Amino acid sequence: MNYIDLASLNDRLPQLKEEFNSKKPFRYLMFDQFFPEAIAEKILDSYPTITDGMWDGVTYLDQKNKFQKTEFEKDSVLEKVFQDFNSAEFLKWLNQLTDIEEDLIGDEDLFGGGLHQSINGAFLNVHVDYNIHPKTKYHRRLNVLVYMNKDWKDEYEGHLELWDLSGDDKKQIGKYAPLFNRCVIFETNEISFHGHPKPLNTPEGINRKSLATYYYTKTRPDNEIADEHNTIYVNTEGVSGSLKRFNSGVKAFLERINKN
Repeated sequence: MNYIDLASLNDRLPQLKEEFNSKKPFRYLMFDQFFPEAIAEKILDSYPTITDGMWDGVTYLDQKNKFQKTEFEKDSVLEKVFQDFNSAEFLKWLNQLTDIEEDLIGDEDLFGGGLHQSINGAFLNVHVDYNIHPKTKYHRRLNVLVYMNKDWKDEYEGHLELWDLSGDDKKQIGKYAPLFNRCVIFETNEISFHGHPKPLNTPEGINRKSLATYYYTKTRPDNEIADEHNTIYVNTEGVSGSLKRFNSGVKAFLERINKN
C-alpha cells in the first residue's frame, strides 16, 4: 500500500469498531487524521482544480454544482490512492470494522465515486443511494468518504448530514463539517439517509473536496434485500420524488430487520 497507513488504522480499530456498531438505526462513524499528515498534504497538492482536467458534472432538481472525476494519470498520486482504497488489505480492514458477513468488494471503475468537488451554490439533497451496482449487479454495502478541505468555516455550509427517517419524526443523527483529512464511514441500505442539502456559501476559489469509495458484496442478508432502485431523494422539509415508494420502502425494510 502506498498511502493508507494500515498499521495506524489497525491500532485504532477496536475504538472505531465500537463507535461504528453503537450507532442506530444504521451504523456509521466519523474520525479525523485518516491519512498520515504528510500523505494528506501530498494528496491535496495533487488535487486538480475544477478547470484542470476532465470533470463530470450533472445538475438536476436534487443536486447542483457537484463534479466527479474517476480517471487519473498512470502511476499518479491519485491513481495510487484509489488503488489503496480498493486493495485487499484495506477491504479486509473494512470487513473487520463492520462485521459485514461477506467479503467486501471494491470498484475499480469508481462508479459514482472517485474525486468529488462542489462549487459555490452546490447542494445534494438527503437520499439513500442506489442499491445495486449497474454493471456487476453486486449489492452496495458501505460508503467511505475522506474530506480534503483546510480552514473550512461553518458559514460555508456543506456539512454532511445523516438522518433517521424510520419513524414518524424526521431526526438528524449526525452533522459533520467536511474538514481536512476527516473520514466518515457508513453502511448503505434502505434507511441510510444522508446528504448536504444546504447550498454551499463559499468564497471564490474555495470548493468542497472529497474522496469517495463504495463497497459491495455479491449477496446480502435476505432481510435487507430490496428491489433494485436508483438514488431516492428526500427533502428533509418534505419528501420530494415518489413519496409512496419512499414510505413503503422504509416500512418494508424495517419490517424485515425487525423479524430477525
